Amino acid sequence: MSTEHINAGEELAHKALRFLTAGSVDDGKSTLIGRLLFDSRGILADKLDALEKRAAGAPIDLSLLTDGLEAEREQGITIDVAYQYFATKTRKFIIADAPGHEQYTRNMVTAAAGSDAAVVLVDITKLDTSVAEVVLLPQTRRHSLLARLLRVPSIVFAVNKLDAVDARSEAAFKAVSAALTKFAAEAGITVKGIVPVSALRGDNVATPSANWDWYTGPTLLQILETLPVTDEAHDGNLLVPVQYVARDEGHGTGHQHRVMWGRIAHGAVKAGDTVQIFPSGETAIVASVRHAGSDVDGCEAGQSAGIVLDRQVDVSRGDWIFTPGSAPTTQAFSATLAWLDVEPAVLGRKYWLRHGNRWVQARITAIDHRLDINSLDEVDAHQLGVNEIGRVLIQTQQALPVEAYSANRVGGALIVVDPTTNRTSGALLVNAAFAA
Repeated sequence: MSTEHINAGEELAHKALRFLTAGSVDDGKSTLIGRLLFDSRGILADKLDALEKRAAGAPIDLSLLTDGLEAEREQGITIDVAYQYFATKTRKFIIADAPGHEQYTRNMVTAAAGSDAAVVLVDITKLDTSVAEVVLLPQTRRHSLLARLLRVPSIVFAVNKLDAVDARSEAAFKAVSAALTKFAAEAGITVKGIVPVSALRGDNVATPSANWDWYTGPTLLQILETLPVTDEAHDGNLLVPVQYVARDEGHGTGHQHRVMWGRIAHGAVKAGDTVQIFPSGETAIVASVRHAGSDVDGCEAGQSAGIVLDRQVDVSRGDWIFTPGSAPTTQAFSATLAWLDVEPAVLGRKYWLRHGNRWVQARITAIDHRLDINSLDEVDAHQLGVNEIGRVLIQTQQALPVEAYSANRVGGALIVVDPTTNRTSGALLVNAAFAA
């Protein structure tokens, strides 16, 4: 049987950069994305014609390129995450335009969870740049902290609307840049760049500004073209959350095979490897590996793999496949909780948790502290309100193979769902698991 080798390193080199735009409401996120699409010629001709007709001779409203929901167009805001695709001669991009309103912070968390970079916009017209220390908006700080907590590896600040303060643009930008640098240092955020831009006019977005000769650094697009793509560890132990179990006819042999499909969280798998199943504890040998409908030599982290075992083992959606003995389980762990629900997170209440594709019931047994996003101090708390971030202890009804989020974004992330309303209530990022 012929096979092909799938090289994850080569795939990674050609992967698109996934980045989100974040920040406070009306900072110009949708306009910035529209500018990137417009200047990189990433707009279909018919869509551009429709915008030009709507403008009726006035400048095109570039924000309409991303605000796709009727409610968004009516209110002039972003509600849902809007995804856009474009490419330059250097690389391809997938953009997630995240909402700025506090009530839609959960959508921003969704966008950040799978992103390689975050562009946090700062509207300079909302800040007092005449004071000695500029005070940043709470949502700017909140989105930046969430991006760091969600392990978005590259964070770029785009100071927008400098065209509104052209006469004092240099001094204003330096004041805001100093405030961002100080905040990032205190919060432990590694900043890849701070760029002065005008999304409306196009300054320093895709092309250098002709209006600010005091800035000689790269444009926003030039920075994005150099940022690395997130890559989970290919070496070490295998970990795969099972998403789907399928049957096929064994490529004409007449024998039905069960194929366990899932995206590899870390490690690699190839035919002949011994693997273990959670929660049954059964072990088996990998008979073959599939990728994109074909048999392959092996697959690595970040790839979707179909695993066929040498014998019939009870495996279903929500199970995990891993290197034997490498995934200790626990029913108690500490985690950072980003709370997204209008109903506060309270001690002792029962919630549903989703880990990979597995659902379990759990309770919050302790709230160590809440993070003050203004001072970055850890303060005492007995509950967490909407959009608050804190450190908690979790007790689950069933054991889970959780690991630290700092080590892996798949094994260390869980979502919290309210059992009454079925709302996504929070995001859990595991800090440490306790011995069973």
